[in-house]
Amino acid sequence: MDLRQYFRKIREIEASLAEEYPILSSLETPDGGRAGIVSEVPRFVAAKMIVEGRAAIATEAEREQYRHEQMAAKAAAEKAELAKRVQVAFIADPTANAGPARKVNGPQGK
Repeated sequence: MDLRQYFRKIREIEASLAEEYPILSSLETPDGGRAGIVSEVPRFVAAKMIVEGRAAIATEAEREQYRHEQMAAKAAAEKAELAKRVQVAFIADPTANAGPARKVNGPQGK
């Protein structure tokens, strides 16, 4: 492929992408690429992957599933972070083990 034509196609596809970070679905490739992996990538990378035949724009169903999985992963990460931060402090009360209160009458001997 001619390099000028290759980069012209990348620029055209990049210009046609509306989102800053489009969501792509990978295609099976002869060098071992697995089909169906959904990921969010920068516009230039998305255009390059589309031109090279390694990915296509994800369908609406794939986008919704990807966003749902990302929200669930974020919630789990926030919950784990919150669990790390929870601190319990035990404060000893000195009067708790003293038993019944004793009355002091003052100086003895009077």
